[in-house]
Amino acid sequence: MSHQIEHWMYLIGQMFLIPTLAAIGLLFVYSLIAFGSFAMAWWQRRNLPIADAAKSHSRAYPLVALAYGNEALHGDARDLAAHKMLEIARVVTRVMPMLGLVATMIPMGPALKSISNGDISAVADSLAVAFSAVILALIASSLTYWIVSVRKRWLAEELVWLDANAGTHKQGA
Repeated sequence: MSHQIEHWMYLIGQMFLIPTLAAIGLLFVYSLIAFGSFAMAWWQRRNLPIADAAKSHSRAYPLVALAYGNEALHGDARDLAAHKMLEIARVVTRVMPMLGLVATMIPMGPALKSISNGDISAVADSLAVAFSAVILALIASSLTYWIVSVRKRWLAEELVWLDANAGTHKQGA
C-alpha cells in the first residue's frame, strides 16, 4: 500500500515539472520587460521634475498622472492605486524563489533513479534542468525585488507631493 502511495506521489510530482518550468520562463520574461519599463521610467524621471510631470501627465510619475486625471483619487484611494501598481512585481518577487525550488526538487527524483541505474548522463540532464531553472528564478526574483523597492520609494515621493499639492492641480490646467 505505501509503495503505491509513494509511486502516485512521485507521478503527481513529475506532472508539475513542465508547468513549473513554463511559469518560470514566463515570469522571467516578465521580469525583463519590467526591468526595461523601470529603466525607461528612471530615465524619464531623472530629466523631468515632478511638477512638470503633473502638467504633462507623464508616465514617469504614474500616480501623479492618475491623480491628475481623476480628481476623485485622494487619500486611501491613492494608497490603494500605489499598491496595485506594485502588485504583480511583488508577487513575482515572492513566488519565483519557490518555483525555483520546486523546479530544482522535481528533477531530483529522476536523477536519483538514474544514479541507482548507473545512468550518469541522465543524472546530468536532470541536474542541468534543475539548476538552470533555479538560476532563472533567482535572477527574475532579484530584478523584481530591486524594481519593487525603488518604485515603492518613487510612489511614496509621489504621494507626499500629491498631499502637499492637494487642490493646487486642476484637470486641464
